Amino acid sequence: MLRGARGRDLTPADRDAAGVGWDRSGMSATPRAGSVALGDLLRREASAERAAAGGAERPTVAAGQAGRAKKGEDLALLKPACERRPGAPSTSFSAFALFDGHNGSAAAVYAKEHLLGNVLGCVPADLSRDEWLAALPRALVAGFVKTDKDFQTKAHSSGTTVTLVIIDGSVVTVASVGDSRCVLEAEGSIYYLSADHRFDASVEEVGRVTECGGEVGRLNVVGGAEIGPLRCWPGGLCLSRSIGDQDVGEFIIPVPYVRQMKLSNSGGRLIIASDGVWDALTAEMAFSCARGLSPEAAADQIVKEAVASKGLRDDTTCIVIDIIPPEKPKSNIESPKTPGKGLGLLKSFFLRKTLSASLSVADKDNYPEPDLVEEVFEDGCPSLSRRLNSEYPVRNMFKLFACAICQIDLESGQGISIHEGLSKPGKLRPWDGPFLCHSCQEKKEAMEGKRHSRGLWQWQTGVMRRD
Repeated sequence: MLRGARGRDLTPADRDAAGVGWDRSGMSATPRAGSVALGDLLRREASAERAAAGGAERPTVAAGQAGRAKKGEDLALLKPACERRPGAPSTSFSAFALFDGHNGSAAAVYAKEHLLGNVLGCVPADLSRDEWLAALPRALVAGFVKTDKDFQTKAHSSGTTVTLVIIDGSVVTVASVGDSRCVLEAEGSIYYLSADHRFDASVEEVGRVTECGGEVGRLNVVGGAEIGPLRCWPGGLCLSRSIGDQDVGEFIIPVPYVRQMKLSNSGGRLIIASDGVWDALTAEMAFSCARGLSPEAAADQIVKEAVASKGLRDDTTCIVIDIIPPEKPKSNIESPKTPGKGLGLLKSFFLRKTLSASLSVADKDNYPEPDLVEEVFEDGCPSLSRRLNSEYPVRNMFKLFACAICQIDLESGQGISIHEGLSKPGKLRPWDGPFLCHSCQEKKEAMEGKRHSRGLWQWQTGVMRRD
């Protein structure tokens, strides 16, 4: 009896594909002309099984980090080998994060220790890979808000930016608050995967904070002149979103901008860096100065270039991540000399770069033409009602009678709909959920300016904090 990979008996269909005939008893006869060789069939079967198991066909991730400290408030997280379910390699992923603290490092330390666990705790158990990737954007929002809410109980006044990157195969998901950017170079283009939550960069955020009870303006000096960047008062913070900063006001929210991209089979390079880098270098400059270097050497070179350009005015930290497809043995991603603009304005597919037409037919079989870099998901809306109200089928992946943020089970009549109090609910029905517990509902209302902020004392004392 002929057997396939792992000893599985070949079916008549397998024999047809292999070009092997059989008699009525099932015994093999002679190969047919023009058919696929049996060895090729077995190799294809083994390759398909490896791909289905998420094994050798997955891209390799290589990462490096470098930094120069001024205040010691930047922290980095590098976890290239994680598993959603311990002991299940098919659930493996990589996680990287940068935390740029201000007014002390307490918020950055807390977020580094708890954020990833909180995000994973918001993802339902036993999801398939496709379901996990679809559920991840909502889980990131819930995990960020939970981390911020829990940190408030520590009575610290510090805050932190956060840029969290989760890589699963060729899918890259980024969630960010603050101004620590993540940029991707792939297929000759640069893509901005995070958002700058500086007041100077967003009229919408200025309007949101003003409507919620904050005041946004520049610092006034003698004579009425205004200097410096736009800041939120009370507090004087330059950022509209962060984790922590409870003494400034609840309208400084932890709801992240989330973008999810599927890379082509050519891989790509990611740079995550604090504003100490981005205040000195453009994305094009950062990629250019580190091209051809390993991730560790690239991160070090980018930091050196930033410090040489502007001096060590602030903590300057950089993480470089190479996503290497199976066909590429090296740990550094080579990129074309002329990157595209990739400014995040397109919402679906991006231009692809084909392989050289001079490749032979055999070469093209071994190195297939790259597919497209695809944007899977993007949302930066500050509204929890919208961000937690995932559409079907994502909504059905989450437990209905559990708080959508802290995940505690809710008894009958305890849950409060996230649509509670909407002036124009439209087709939304409060009894459909998702639901929040009482304390998470209070958090939501405070973020929306419906409750008094904890930062009012600072407005009265006139203290200004440095972001």
